[in-house]
Amino acid sequence: MPMISSAAAAAPPARVPVEIAKLGKRLHRQVAQAIAAFNMIEPGDKVMVCVSGGKDSYTLLDILIDRQRRAPGEFEIVAVNLDQKQPGFPAHVLPEYLESRGVAFHIATQDTYSTVKRLIPEGKTMCSLCSRLRRGVLYRVAGELGATKIALGHHRDDMLQTLFMNMFFGARLKGMPPKLVSDDGRHVVIRPLAHVSEADLERWAAHRAYPIIPCNLCGNQPNMQRAQIGRMLREWERQYPGRIDNLCTAMGRVVPSHLMDRALYPFETLRASGVPDAAGDRAFDADEPLAAPRPTADWHED
Repeated sequence: MPMISSAAAAAPPARVPVEIAKLGKRLHRQVAQAIAAFNMIEPGDKVMVCVSGGKDSYTLLDILIDRQRRAPGEFEIVAVNLDQKQPGFPAHVLPEYLESRGVAFHIATQDTYSTVKRLIPEGKTMCSLCSRLRRGVLYRVAGELGATKIALGHHRDDMLQTLFMNMFFGARLKGMPPKLVSDDGRHVVIRPLAHVSEADLERWAAHRAYPIIPCNLCGNQPNMQRAQIGRMLREWERQYPGRIDNLCTAMGRVVPSHLMDRALYPFETLRASGVPDAAGDRAFDADEPLAAPRPTADWHED
Protein backbone atom coordinates (compact mmCIF):
# COMPACT_ATOMS: atom_id res chain seq x y z
CA MET A 1 0.00 0.00 0.00
CA PRO A 2 1.57 3.36 -1.00
CA MET A 3 2.66 5.62 1.85
CA ILE A 4 1.12 9.10 2.12
CA SER A 5 3.25 11.81 3.66
CA SER A 6 1.89 13.66 6.65
CA ALA A 7 2.18 16.94 4.71
CA ALA A 8 0.11 15.57 1.84
CA ALA A 9 -2.45 14.07 4.22
CA ALA A 10 -2.85 17.39 5.99
CA ALA A 11 -3.15 19.42 2.77
CA PRO A 12 -6.62 20.93 2.41
CA PRO A 13 -8.57 20.34 -0.82
CA ALA A 14 -7.98 22.90 -3.55
CA ARG A 15 -10.30 25.86 -3.21
CA VAL A 16 -12.60 26.79 -6.06
CA PRO A 17 -11.92 30.37 -7.18
CA VAL A 18 -14.51 32.82 -5.88
CA GLU A 19 -15.66 33.87 -9.34
CA ILE A 20 -16.22 30.23 -10.38
CA ALA A 21 -18.14 29.52 -7.19
CA LYS A 22 -20.35 32.53 -7.90
CA LEU A 23 -20.83 31.38 -11.47
CA GLY A 24 -21.92 27.92 -10.33
CA LYS A 25 -24.43 29.40 -7.89
CA ARG A 26 -25.79 31.69 -10.57
CA LEU A 27 -26.24 28.87 -13.09
CA HIS A 28 -28.05 26.67 -10.57
CA ARG A 29 -30.25 29.57 -9.47
CA GLN A 30 -31.18 30.57 -13.02
CA VAL A 31 -32.08 27.01 -13.96
CA ALA A 32 -34.15 26.61 -10.78
CA GLN A 33 -35.98 29.87 -11.54
CA ALA A 34 -36.78 28.81 -15.11
CA ILE A 35 -38.03 25.39 -13.96
CA ALA A 36 -40.26 27.01 -11.34
CA ALA A 37 -41.53 29.86 -13.51
CA PHE A 38 -42.66 27.59 -16.34
CA ASN A 39 -43.41 24.45 -14.30
CA MET A 40 -40.94 22.50 -16.41
CA ILE A 41 -40.37 19.50 -14.15
CA GLU A 42 -43.05 17.93 -11.97
CA PRO A 43 -42.91 15.13 -9.37
CA GLY A 44 -42.70 11.74 -11.06
CA ASP A 45 -41.34 13.07 -14.35
CA LYS A 46 -38.85 11.09 -16.39
CA VAL A 47 -36.69 13.74 -18.03
CA MET A 48 -34.86 12.82 -21.22
CA VAL A 49 -31.83 15.13 -21.37
CA CYS A 50 -30.57 15.43 -24.94
CA VAL A 51 -26.76 15.47 -24.83
CA SER A 52 -24.99 16.44 -28.03
CA GLY A 53 -21.44 16.75 -26.72
CA GLY A 54 -21.52 20.54 -26.66
CA LYS A 55 -21.03 22.87 -23.69
CA ASP A 56 -24.75 23.66 -23.36
CA SER A 57 -26.06 20.11 -23.01
CA TYR A 58 -23.17 19.08 -20.75
CA THR A 59 -23.98 21.95 -18.40
CA LEU A 60 -27.70 21.21 -18.48
CA LEU A 61 -27.09 17.58 -17.56
CA ASP A 62 -24.66 18.62 -14.82
CA ILE A 63 -27.16 20.94 -13.16
CA LEU A 64 -30.10 18.54 -13.45
CA ILE A 65 -28.05 15.71 -11.92
CA ASP A 66 -27.19 17.97 -9.00
CA ARG A 67 -30.83 19.03 -8.65
CA GLN A 68 -31.98 15.42 -8.66
CA ARG A 69 -29.48 14.51 -5.95
CA ARG A 70 -30.77 17.32 -3.77
CA ALA A 71 -34.35 16.03 -4.19
CA PRO A 72 -34.03 12.25 -4.64
CA GLY A 73 -37.12 10.56 -6.01
CA GLU A 74 -38.64 13.78 -7.34
CA PHE A 75 -37.84 12.94 -10.97
CA GLU A 76 -35.75 10.56 -13.09
CA ILE A 77 -33.07 11.44 -15.61
CA VAL A 78 -32.03 9.56 -18.73
CA ALA A 79 -29.37 11.11 -20.95
CA VAL A 80 -29.78 10.49 -24.68
CA ASN A 81 -27.34 11.07 -27.50
CA LEU A 82 -28.04 10.63 -31.20
CA ASP A 83 -25.13 9.24 -33.22
CA GLN A 84 -25.93 10.58 -36.69
CA LYS A 85 -23.02 8.72 -38.31
CA GLN A 86 -21.08 11.83 -39.19
CA PRO A 87 -17.60 10.95 -40.45
CA GLY A 88 -15.09 11.25 -37.65
CA PHE A 89 -17.66 11.34 -34.85
CA PRO A 90 -15.91 10.06 -31.67
CA ALA A 91 -18.59 7.58 -30.62
CA HIS A 92 -16.73 6.54 -27.46
CA VAL A 93 -16.61 10.00 -25.84
CA LEU A 94 -20.17 10.39 -24.57
CA PRO A 95 -20.70 6.83 -23.29
CA GLU A 96 -17.47 7.07 -21.31
CA TYR A 97 -18.40 10.45 -19.88
CA LEU A 98 -21.96 9.43 -19.00
CA GLU A 99 -20.73 6.27 -17.32
CA SER A 100 -18.32 8.37 -15.25
CA ARG A 101 -21.26 10.53 -14.09
CA GLY A 102 -23.27 7.49 -13.04
CA VAL A 103 -26.33 8.58 -15.00
CA ALA A 104 -28.66 6.31 -16.96
CA PHE A 105 -28.15 6.87 -20.69
CA HIS A 106 -29.14 5.66 -24.14
CA ILE A 107 -27.24 6.08 -27.40
CA ALA A 108 -29.56 6.19 -30.41
CA THR A 109 -28.04 5.51 -33.83
CA GLN A 110 -29.48 6.70 -37.12
CA ASP A 111 -27.63 7.78 -40.25
CA THR A 112 -29.27 11.16 -40.78
CA TYR A 113 -25.94 12.51 -42.04
CA SER A 114 -26.22 10.63 -45.36
CA THR A 115 -29.80 11.84 -45.79
CA VAL A 116 -28.80 15.46 -45.28
CA LYS A 117 -25.83 15.20 -47.64
CA ARG A 118 -28.03 13.62 -50.30
CA LEU A 119 -30.81 16.21 -50.11
CA ILE A 120 -28.91 19.47 -49.49
CA PRO A 121 -26.83 20.88 -52.38
CA GLU A 122 -23.14 21.48 -51.74
CA GLY A 123 -22.53 24.86 -50.09
CA LYS A 124 -26.07 25.21 -48.72
CA THR A 125 -26.86 25.30 -45.00
CA MET A 126 -27.57 21.82 -43.68
CA CYS A 127 -28.54 22.73 -40.11
CA SER A 128 -32.28 23.15 -40.66
CA LEU A 129 -32.88 19.73 -42.21
CA CYS A 130 -30.44 18.10 -39.80
CA SER A 131 -32.34 19.61 -36.87
CA ARG A 132 -35.72 18.37 -38.16
CA LEU A 133 -34.45 14.84 -38.70
CA ARG A 134 -32.77 14.80 -35.29
CA ARG A 135 -35.93 16.06 -33.62
CA GLY A 136 -37.99 13.28 -35.17
CA VAL A 137 -35.61 10.62 -33.90
CA LEU A 138 -35.52 12.11 -30.41
CA TYR A 139 -39.32 12.19 -30.23
CA ARG A 140 -39.42 8.51 -31.16
CA VAL A 141 -36.79 7.63 -28.57
CA ALA A 142 -38.63 9.62 -25.89
CA GLY A 143 -41.71 7.49 -26.52
CA GLU A 144 -39.70 4.28 -26.37
CA LEU A 145 -38.07 5.29 -23.09
CA GLY A 146 -41.30 6.50 -21.50
CA ALA A 147 -39.94 10.01 -21.01
CA THR A 148 -42.48 12.62 -19.92
CA LYS A 149 -40.25 15.64 -20.64
CA ILE A 150 -37.56 16.27 -23.26
CA ALA A 151 -34.91 18.70 -22.01
CA LEU A 152 -32.88 20.62 -24.59
CA GLY A 153 -29.79 22.74 -23.98
CA HIS A 154 -30.86 25.93 -25.74
CA HIS A 155 -29.87 29.02 -23.75
CA ARG A 156 -30.90 32.67 -23.53
CA ASP A 157 -28.79 33.74 -26.53
CA ASP A 158 -30.23 30.95 -28.71
CA MET A 159 -33.74 32.12 -27.88
CA LEU A 160 -32.94 35.72 -28.73
CA GLN A 161 -31.21 34.77 -31.98
CA THR A 162 -34.30 32.79 -32.97
CA LEU A 163 -36.48 35.84 -32.34
CA PHE A 164 -34.39 37.96 -34.71
CA MET A 165 -34.12 35.13 -37.26
CA ASN A 166 -37.89 34.97 -37.45
CA MET A 167 -38.25 38.75 -37.71
CA PHE A 168 -35.54 39.26 -40.32
CA PHE A 169 -36.13 36.22 -42.51
CA GLY A 170 -39.60 34.94 -41.61
CA ALA A 171 -41.49 38.24 -41.13
CA ARG A 172 -43.04 37.05 -37.88
CA LEU A 173 -42.61 37.85 -34.20
CA LYS A 174 -41.79 34.38 -32.93
CA GLY A 175 -39.09 33.16 -30.60
CA MET A 176 -37.98 29.91 -29.01
CA PRO A 177 -40.24 29.19 -26.01
CA PRO A 178 -38.94 27.77 -22.74
CA LYS A 179 -41.65 25.10 -22.80
CA LEU A 180 -43.82 23.74 -25.60
CA VAL A 181 -45.68 20.69 -26.85
CA SER A 182 -43.83 18.81 -29.58
CA ASP A 183 -44.87 18.86 -33.22
CA ASP A 184 -46.58 15.49 -32.92
CA GLY A 185 -48.50 16.59 -29.83
CA ARG A 186 -47.13 13.74 -27.71
CA HIS A 187 -44.25 15.30 -25.79
CA VAL A 188 -43.45 18.32 -23.64
CA VAL A 189 -40.15 19.96 -24.57
CA ILE A 190 -38.39 22.12 -21.95
CA ARG A 191 -35.40 24.46 -22.06
CA PRO A 192 -34.14 24.88 -18.48
CA LEU A 193 -31.23 27.11 -19.63
CA ALA A 194 -33.68 29.78 -20.81
CA HIS A 195 -32.24 32.37 -18.40
CA VAL A 196 -28.56 31.44 -18.87
CA SER A 197 -26.16 33.42 -21.04
CA GLU A 198 -23.85 31.72 -23.51
CA ALA A 199 -20.85 33.53 -22.02
CA ASP A 200 -21.54 31.93 -18.63
CA LEU A 201 -21.87 28.51 -20.26
CA GLU A 202 -18.51 28.94 -21.98
CA ARG A 203 -16.82 29.84 -18.69
CA TRP A 204 -18.44 26.92 -16.88
CA ALA A 205 -17.52 24.42 -19.61
CA ALA A 206 -13.89 25.57 -19.45
CA HIS A 207 -13.90 25.14 -15.67
CA ARG A 208 -15.46 21.68 -15.85
CA ALA A 209 -13.24 20.60 -18.78
CA TYR A 210 -16.05 18.80 -20.57
CA PRO A 211 -14.99 16.50 -23.45
CA ILE A 212 -16.48 18.79 -26.10
CA ILE A 213 -17.46 17.30 -29.46
CA PRO A 214 -17.54 20.22 -31.94
CA CYS A 215 -20.55 20.54 -34.23
CA ASN A 216 -18.47 20.94 -37.37
CA LEU A 217 -18.06 17.37 -38.50
CA CYS A 218 -20.34 18.06 -41.45
CA GLY A 219 -18.63 21.37 -42.25
CA ASN A 220 -19.08 24.42 -40.03
CA GLN A 221 -20.71 27.32 -41.89
CA PRO A 222 -19.67 30.57 -40.18
CA ASN A 223 -21.54 32.84 -42.57
CA MET A 224 -24.97 31.33 -42.05
CA GLN A 225 -27.73 33.66 -40.90
CA ARG A 226 -27.78 32.56 -37.26
CA ALA A 227 -24.04 33.15 -36.92
CA GLN A 228 -24.43 36.63 -38.41
CA ILE A 229 -27.18 37.50 -35.93
CA GLY A 230 -25.04 36.15 -33.10
CA ARG A 231 -22.24 38.50 -34.10
CA MET A 232 -24.69 41.40 -34.31
CA LEU A 233 -25.97 40.75 -30.78
CA ARG A 234 -22.47 40.42 -29.35
CA GLU A 235 -21.49 43.74 -30.95
CA TRP A 236 -24.60 45.39 -29.49
CA GLU A 237 -23.72 44.05 -26.06
CA ARG A 238 -20.15 45.29 -26.42
CA GLN A 239 -21.33 48.80 -27.30
CA TYR A 240 -24.30 48.88 -24.93
CA PRO A 241 -23.80 46.52 -21.96
CA GLY A 242 -27.12 45.20 -20.67
CA ARG A 243 -28.89 45.35 -24.02
CA ILE A 244 -29.22 41.56 -24.30
CA ASP A 245 -30.68 41.42 -20.79
CA ASN A 246 -33.29 44.02 -21.79
CA LEU A 247 -34.13 42.24 -25.03
CA CYS A 248 -34.63 38.94 -23.22
CA THR A 249 -36.73 40.57 -20.50
CA ALA A 250 -38.86 42.16 -23.24
CA MET A 251 -39.82 38.71 -24.56
CA GLY A 252 -41.72 38.18 -21.32
CA ARG A 253 -43.35 41.62 -21.24
CA VAL A 254 -45.45 41.68 -24.40
CA VAL A 255 -48.05 44.41 -24.91
CA PRO A 256 -50.44 43.15 -27.67
CA SER A 257 -52.30 46.49 -27.88
CA HIS A 258 -49.09 48.14 -29.07
CA LEU A 259 -48.29 45.66 -31.82
CA MET A 260 -50.22 44.89 -35.01
CA ASP A 261 -51.58 41.36 -34.65
CA ARG A 262 -55.36 41.53 -35.05
CA ALA A 263 -55.67 37.97 -33.74
CA LEU A 264 -54.23 39.06 -30.39
CA TYR A 265 -55.97 42.41 -29.98
CA PRO A 266 -59.45 43.52 -31.20
CA PHE A 267 -58.38 46.58 -33.19
CA GLU A 268 -61.45 46.36 -35.47
CA THR A 269 -63.90 46.74 -32.59
CA LEU A 270 -61.85 49.20 -30.56
CA ARG A 271 -63.88 52.28 -29.58
CA ALA A 272 -63.40 55.20 -27.24
CA SER A 273 -64.96 54.35 -23.89
CA GLY A 274 -64.58 57.67 -22.12
CA VAL A 275 -62.71 55.87 -19.32
CA PRO A 276 -59.10 57.01 -18.78
CA ASP A 277 -56.46 54.35 -19.38
CA ALA A 278 -52.97 55.26 -18.14
CA ALA A 279 -51.38 52.68 -20.43
CA GLY A 280 -53.64 53.27 -23.40
CA ASP A 281 -51.52 55.47 -25.63
CA ARG A 282 -48.13 55.59 -23.96
CA ALA A 283 -45.95 54.56 -26.88
CA PHE A 284 -42.18 54.91 -26.81
CA ASP A 285 -41.11 58.54 -26.95
CA ALA A 286 -37.39 59.06 -27.52
CA ASP A 287 -37.58 62.53 -25.97
CA GLU A 288 -38.74 61.20 -22.61
CA PRO A 289 -36.10 60.11 -20.07
CA LEU A 290 -35.93 56.35 -19.91
CA ALA A 291 -36.42 54.58 -16.61
CA ALA A 292 -33.70 52.24 -15.46
CA PRO A 293 -34.31 48.62 -16.54
CA ARG A 294 -36.50 46.76 -14.09
CA PRO A 295 -34.32 44.37 -12.12
CA THR A 296 -35.23 40.73 -12.52
CA ALA A 297 -34.25 37.68 -10.55
CA ASP A 298 -33.49 35.89 -13.79
CA TRP A 299 -30.38 37.71 -14.95
CA HIS A 300 -28.98 39.70 -12.01
CA GLU A 301 -25.49 39.20 -10.66
CA ASP A 302 -24.75 37.82 -7.19
